[in-house]
Amino acid sequence: MLELFQYDFLQRAFIVSAVLALVMPLIGIVIVNKNISVIGDALSHTALAGVIFGLIIGVNPMVSTLVIVVFASILIEFLRKNFPGYSSISTTIVMSFSIGLASVLTDFVQGASNLESYLFGSLVAIGPEDLKIVLGLGLMVFLFSIYFYKDLQHISFDETSARVGGTRVDLVNFIFTILTAITIAVASRTIGVMIVSSMLVIPVACSIQLRMSYLKTIISSSIFGFAFMVLGLLSSFYFDLKPGGTTVIIATISLIIIILLKEKK
Repeated sequence: MLELFQYDFLQRAFIVSAVLALVMPLIGIVIVNKNISVIGDALSHTALAGVIFGLIIGVNPMVSTLVIVVFASILIEFLRKNFPGYSSISTTIVMSFSIGLASVLTDFVQGASNLESYLFGSLVAIGPEDLKIVLGLGLMVFLFSIYFYKDLQHISFDETSARVGGTRVDLVNFIFTILTAITIAVASRTIGVMIVSSMLVIPVACSIQLRMSYLKTIISSSIFGFAFMVLGLLSSFYFDLKPGGTTVIIATISLIIIILLKEKK
């Protein structure tokens, strides 16, 4: 096991897994409680367009993905304000546009294998520059999530009550959407843009089955998420599999086992 850490790319992959396991539950638990998992799908499809655009113009795809996904999150909030009571419309519009944009941009991409590593994740894809970006953005998401912890908790359960209680709901929702965009942009390099939204939800779903407090659910989700990603990385290394797909398969099977064990008890 320890001999694995002689490889620099695996060291970086494990560090990124730890960072993602720490920050993704902070975003995922709000997504699950608010029943807005579709926003993860919308932004992950936007991330695909960002990756392709970066490959076309020759810049770091993580940077182009970050810019485009954050712009898409702002667009979602803009559309949501113009369709009060129909919040799902904004995410559907952005997702549809992103899919259309990605499909058009694929005609200009050279090197399908390079694009595939972004679609489904790659062990060797995280370079030293990418690691710095992940650490910086991961720290930003963590700090903002902690600062707005109580507001996000309140909004995730009852947005109307939070508004009555004086919480700046519109501002917090706007910041949360941007934090979701940043998290997806960061995670897309290892997990893959087509799968990243699943890892926002599945570790939280596993923890919900244990029926714990809000904070304990976040902590256990981090543990689940890190375990899933480490097992996915090890499986992809030893059996030459796609790390993102392997991670999601392991996570889904684990969730099913937890549910079955709970029903048996």
